Amino acid sequence: MRPPRRPIHAVSTWVRRQPPKVKAFLAVVSGMAALVLLRVIVHDHDNLFVAAEAVHSIGISVLIYKLMKEKTCAGLSLKSQELTALFLAVRLYCSFVMEYDIHTLLDLATLATTLWVMYMIRFKLRSSYMEDKDNFALYYVVLPCAVLALLIHPSTSHNIVNRIAWAFCVYLEAVSVLPQLRVMQNTKIVEPFTAHYVFALGVARFLSCAHWVLQVLDSRGHLLVALGYGLWPSMVLISEIVQTFILADFCYYYVKSVFGGQLVLRLPSGVV
Repeated sequence: MRPPRRPIHAVSTWVRRQPPKVKAFLAVVSGMAALVLLRVIVHDHDNLFVAAEAVHSIGISVLIYKLMKEKTCAGLSLKSQELTALFLAVRLYCSFVMEYDIHTLLDLATLATTLWVMYMIRFKLRSSYMEDKDNFALYYVVLPCAVLALLIHPSTSHNIVNRIAWAFCVYLEAVSVLPQLRVMQNTKIVEPFTAHYVFALGVARFLSCAHWVLQVLDSRGHLLVALGYGLWPSMVLISEIVQTFILADFCYYYVKSVFGGQLVLRLPSGVV
């Protein structure tokens, strides 16, 4: 007689067997349910943005711990770190010339740690870097983001160059994790610290997206008007949603692996 399956395992098996359209519908429903829950629990929705930055910091801390303790960068994408450094540098420039605040200091700290991670991968731990697996062409994301920023950018009173730069970093941030996902798809097996780091990115992106969506709902759409006119306000919101959905599939398999007691995450084909 076979032992009864765990409820979570049974649900995950059922979801895995569903066609792509059903999976997409379930993802949307789950996201909406999570937003409703956050709206009820969190009264000041600005706290969600702070929480997103805190979770992102935790993810970077896990990454630094991996590099210092295990002395290996296997499974990490240098190209994702380069994209992260690029959009952070552009965002820092925009912050200094447009709206300097506490988030500028947080971005500066994040950029410093990202540059340190890049240094470790490129020089100190070069022998363990999986360069053949990190084969995502950066121009596939950098060029489209640059073109999109030229076409759709804020309509504020700032200098046109600054407005285009602002749009560029928003678009680039949305897709900066793609090279890391490509590495994990190529290797199929993701060791714990890398999985924790990417999951933290997914949670941070979801909290940031929830912050913007709930702010728009609370202001009854007035927030979008405050961001400017034209397509730019909608593109800001779409970029947040895209970031969340890019990592949604990985986060599903991460949670499934954790509840299944597996230390190493194994990704099936077609996840990314």
